Amino acid sequence: MNEFQQRSAELNDLLCVMNILTWDARTQMPGGGSTARAQQLATLSALARERLTDPAFEAAARAAQQEAADDLQGRAAAQALDAVGAMRRVPEELTRELTLLKSEAQDAWATAKANNDFGAFAPALTRMVELNRQLADALGYEDHPYDALLNTYEPGLTVKTLLPLFERLRAHHLPLLRAIQAKQEPRTDFLTRFYPADAQKAFSLAAARRFGYDTGRGRLDQSAHPFEISFTRQDVRITTRFQEHFLPGALFGTLHETGHAMYEQGVDPAISRTVLTSDLLGLYAVGGASYGTHESQSRLWENRIGRSAAYWKLHYPELQAAFPEPLGDVDEQSFVRAVNRVATSLIRVEADELTYDLHIMLRVDLEMRLISGELSVQDLPAAWNARIREDLGLEVPDDAHGVLQDIHWSAGMFGSFPTYTIGNVMASQFFEAARQAIPELHAQLGRGEYAPLLGWLTENVYRHGRAYTPHELLVRTTGEGLNPQPYLDYLTEKYTGLYGLERQEHPAAHKENA
Repeated sequence: MNEFQQRSAELNDLLCVMNILTWDARTQMPGGGSTARAQQLATLSALARERLTDPAFEAAARAAQQEAADDLQGRAAAQALDAVGAMRRVPEELTRELTLLKSEAQDAWATAKANNDFGAFAPALTRMVELNRQLADALGYEDHPYDALLNTYEPGLTVKTLLPLFERLRAHHLPLLRAIQAKQEPRTDFLTRFYPADAQKAFSLAAARRFGYDTGRGRLDQSAHPFEISFTRQDVRITTRFQEHFLPGALFGTLHETGHAMYEQGVDPAISRTVLTSDLLGLYAVGGASYGTHESQSRLWENRIGRSAAYWKLHYPELQAAFPEPLGDVDEQSFVRAVNRVATSLIRVEADELTYDLHIMLRVDLEMRLISGELSVQDLPAAWNARIREDLGLEVPDDAHGVLQDIHWSAGMFGSFPTYTIGNVMASQFFEAARQAIPELHAQLGRGEYAPLLGWLTENVYRHGRAYTPHELLVRTTGEGLNPQPYLDYLTEKYTGLYGLERQEHPAAHKENA
């Protein structure tokens, strides 16, 4: 057991070093360093793979499995053995080529997006799709090659369980969207007034600390795309993007990443630097049970708390004091309606809570077809534009506002998009479980007391790291598997109130287990 723990800690250290280099590349590295940084990450990735597939590590894991004194130790050893088996099925050259291609493809994507030139990105994307098909074949699957990629981000999720969930969400979201579109839109002009970046950062950081983000073990920086990244629970960093003529971006982006960060900071110290805080197959240091579970916490704190009327009833005076000129003629209710406005849009990261899932469904459908070979890269822009027209009623003016808007495919993250919607569903399940466990939760949140909710989430979700599968964690915490009903109820209740819609009966509760 001691040898297994030592080897696991060293492997986690390597993954954390890779995270540090990634954080540096996204926040302060000069552009000229990208090629060298790609080589450095490829070298470290190869070293991590070498340590993972070392027969001595496997032997130590098998011995530890036999010696395990408790369930946690047994789970760590079993997860290590599963990862060893999966990694050995993936050719070493494929792993290295994927790592190198990510840097090349992301540079090509950035240039293509800036120039609105999909053709400049198409060759790199074509190769990325081909390599991900090879990865799916190496990992293995029963029904659909996409299942193999899904499982690397959301263990247990398959196309067979995902598509019925999407169908149910669409059946709920589209009628609600049409009902909202028939109503008068709220005023939003003030959101694009001038908001100095330094004042935005001060307010956003204060809001993160208020929720419980420990800046003694973290920091807030600026990046082109907001993200959270950890180097053990003792150093968990977040970034956001400050746009001086769009207040919600940095504010809610910070709250979103704060949810991710508090998850990582809440991991039990006893499992820090272990297999249970390492994504061994993805070669990434992360403490969450899955991408979807992680996303549930960013969405919970950003939306369920940060966009709520109760939150702004308490904190809007502080925001108004921080920005007296642009918000001087805006009352609290107008602000709440504005930051919860439902409107179809071209850009996923700017989408409201209701239409966001439609953006995810579009991407999942297209990348499934890319991986299966039903859709070619050259036909991707036309397929994208057709789905935007069908689902959202919008015309895509150019590829920069369409198929080129996301970084995920250039980073090789095929299979990750579904986890955003899975996170939305989980967020409501966790929140409802917390509300049942803490009868005073509503009153506490109304008083700005966020510690009880954070404490409950830490005890029931965060501290376990990757010890349980997403399904196991949901069942332990909420008593059931993935169930969209609490999420649907939340959206219906929220927008019925905000838009003065006629109240309708909710569909009968129905479980979708994944």
